[in-house]
Amino acid sequence: MDDPPAWIAEFTVTPGQFAAHLDAVVDSGRTPVTISAVADHLAGRTPLPPRPVLLTFDDGFADLPGPTAEALAARGLCATVYLTTGAITPGGRSLLPPAPMMTLDRAAELERSGMEIGSHTVTHAQLDTLSVKALAYELRTSKAMLEDTLGHPVPHLAYPHGYNSPRVRAMAARLGYETATAVRHALSSDRDERYRIARLIVRRSHTVADVEGWLAGSGARIAPYRDGPKTIAWRWYRRGRAAVRGPEFAG
Repeated sequence: MDDPPAWIAEFTVTPGQFAAHLDAVVDSGRTPVTISAVADHLAGRTPLPPRPVLLTFDDGFADLPGPTAEALAARGLCATVYLTTGAITPGGRSLLPPAPMMTLDRAAELERSGMEIGSHTVTHAQLDTLSVKALAYELRTSKAMLEDTLGHPVPHLAYPHGYNSPRVRAMAARLGYETATAVRHALSSDRDERYRIARLIVRRSHTVADVEGWLAGSGARIAPYRDGPKTIAWRWYRRGRAAVRGPEFAG
């Protein structure tokens, strides 16, 4: 959108920028795939096509069933959408600040347009700071709500803002998720981990040249790699803060 709420502006592009980025994807000659195709490949069931690319959208903002879906369909591009159920259910509760959101009853419409649906938890909390009970609620409830709405299994998860830990990843696997995407600011690879698949966040400041570089396989590190000291220290700081303040928005 052209005039996003301040809290999400950094991670928002204008319609013109979005169109240019999608055109770069098409011009790259890469084959668009969904997260299920990536899951099949990482599990050794089915190989990916040459030079694949996975487009993902988090949260469930209002543009998804309209302009975003239309822009993708016009270019023959599929994508995966991770929905925060508490933010898109009437009367639901989430930690997302105010913004125009789609509604859960339009999720099937997204599927018909060529998007795969995954879970992005109920409230968009920092999962690696939650108690075992609260973590299970976030992962189990969002999955169940989406499955009830769509009428089929939803085996894929995206961690809000990428925040995860060994405990979070183990819980995701135990509750029936087959994959989970993180952020990691990196390109994924054949050796990537199924429960923290690397992604790149597109920021408002990123240019078409940045996107073209990623599509060429450059301009970012390649996963998997171990968490660095700063990542680990930041996680412990957030855990301590959450112990005092309670669950906080992952953003």
